[in-house]
Amino acid sequence: MQKETFSLVIVVPCYNEEAVLNETTQRLLGIAGHLKADGVSTHILYVDDGSRDATWSMINQLSAAHAEVWGLKLAVNAGHQHALWAGLEAAVPHADAIVSIDADLQDDPDVILQMVAHYREGADLVFGVRDDRSSDSWFKRATAQGFYRMMQAMGTDLVYNHADYRLMSRRAVRALLAFPERNLFLRGMVKQLGFRQAVVTYARQKRQAGESKYPLSKMLAFAWDGITSFSVRPLRLFIGLGLVFILVSFVVIGWALVVHFSGHSLQGWTSLLISVWFVGGAILIALGVIGEYVGKIYSEVKRRPRYIEDCRCGMPGGATG
Repeated sequence: MQKETFSLVIVVPCYNEEAVLNETTQRLLGIAGHLKADGVSTHILYVDDGSRDATWSMINQLSAAHAEVWGLKLAVNAGHQHALWAGLEAAVPHADAIVSIDADLQDDPDVILQMVAHYREGADLVFGVRDDRSSDSWFKRATAQGFYRMMQAMGTDLVYNHADYRLMSRRAVRALLAFPERNLFLRGMVKQLGFRQAVVTYARQKRQAGESKYPLSKMLAFAWDGITSFSVRPLRLFIGLGLVFILVSFVVIGWALVVHFSGHSLQGWTSLLISVWFVGGAILIALGVIGEYVGKIYSEVKRRPRYIEDCRCGMPGGATG
């Protein structure tokens, strides 16, 4: 029985990836060749997220050399999640299904073949899950595992050990693009779509070249964005902390009254100083958390564009950059 043909676009966000781009292209073109023989028309869409190196120049050259390679350039660095969103918006008119993958080749491209097989079986969402992170350093593994555990503890529904390597059907992408928010945390947003889902596993590879775009500071910021975008649990934690302070205060008041009526004098300086500093610090943290949520509301109501497109190359109807 002949398999149904369809079109696939592989969206690859790029930021200063000149060192790895040629190798990435060769790997993905190899995958595209396998898929073409199986009736799948495949294109690669590189999204240059305001790179400061020769990434866009290389994308132009690769697009001129290979009809399967397309390029989209953002006018300024918008961040990984917004660059990926831009790629999804640009690709959805030309694709029955879209795969998103990072340019560093740490997520095994060969797994795309398995994703396509699940798509043909009816899955709208196919998540790539890392079941082997032995190529990562101990610190990277520990922080990554801590990230997923913290997100789950904060009530954010995620696929464990899944980043942004996934296949989405056209209707799933269109449903995602209907989300109005500007504070993007796609791992959580995609999971909320529902639809029929599948999982493929793979071993995480070492980075082929270049350096990681997610140091510890960015990982922590990304985790905080995810928590505050999908959970109000931090606010509820401070409500609980306030109740604990009230209970402690009743105990202290009772102790103070007993000491007072027994005729003993109270020194109190140490306990007073500790309580003032502790409660004061807790109040400042609580105000900071509330401020973070208010800041997100502020950025949402302004309705500024998620990204600004500069130019395209290779795409149908797109201007050459």
